[in-house]
Amino acid sequence: MSVAKLGVIGGSGMYQIEGLKDIEEVEVSTPYGKPSDAFAVGTLEGLRVAFLPRHGRGHRVNPSEIPMRANIYALKSLGVERIIAVNSCGSFKEEIAPGHLLIPDQIIDRTKGRPGTFFDGGIVAHVPFAEPFCADLSDILYAAAQDAGATVHKGGTFVAMEGPQFSTKAESFLHKSWGASVIGMTVSPEAKLAREAEICYASLACVTDYDCWHKTHEAVTIEMVLAIMAKNINAAKQIIKIAAGRVSGQRECTCASVLKNSIVTDSKSIPLQKKSDLELLIGKYIK
Repeated sequence: MSVAKLGVIGGSGMYQIEGLKDIEEVEVSTPYGKPSDAFAVGTLEGLRVAFLPRHGRGHRVNPSEIPMRANIYALKSLGVERIIAVNSCGSFKEEIAPGHLLIPDQIIDRTKGRPGTFFDGGIVAHVPFAEPFCADLSDILYAAAQDAGATVHKGGTFVAMEGPQFSTKAESFLHKSWGASVIGMTVSPEAKLAREAEICYASLACVTDYDCWHKTHEAVTIEMVLAIMAKNINAAKQIIKIAAGRVSGQRECTCASVLKNSIVTDSKSIPLQKKSDLELLIGKYIK
């Protein structure tokens, strides 16, 4: 199996990474089924990177159908320790304009019915999630975005909605009243699963619109989203390239050991099949 230290999950409009060398296509099977697509594993700025288009090549998987558990489990099996997620989103703040980027530090999860944990079916774990994004990786991503010349904002709350429909005006005004910064359909439970897998996770949120609260801007349409997203893609690829050159080395954050005191089920009570399925995640703590 190929080994990659950095995982990149591409959002709408991002189906490859420019500059990725020595690429091999890797298909991974998991206890949670197949991931969204095969992985492109290669070298970027001297670092082995695994790239996955979240919606599949051709954008064929809608947000509610993304096999997020399979995606994160597969990245873990490839050796990934850090994930940069590219997420398209709408803005609730005038100053965070379409075409800008945001490195969020909080999430409000408004998704419904998406499997959001690896710990079910006979095993329970409660991981800390007060800070849902890895601060260290977010800092690297923010600095890389600045160096790439992008207009980037640091910190803010990302509302994760179910989709695939866009917001109603009532929902948009509600989320804006909460003080949220942006809204999108894919950051959760992706971030939760990455935390459970002890993988650092940071989001490069690409703002495509003002959702539908803004009085002087048209209601969001898919044409609008795709047009502005296309302008952000080149910047996102450059940022990822810069960041890849800065993430090597030992992790000093708490992401790498978050499960140490989080598994509350007695080892003898965990079903053997569940132990086998989760060996990749829990093997260093539970035998």
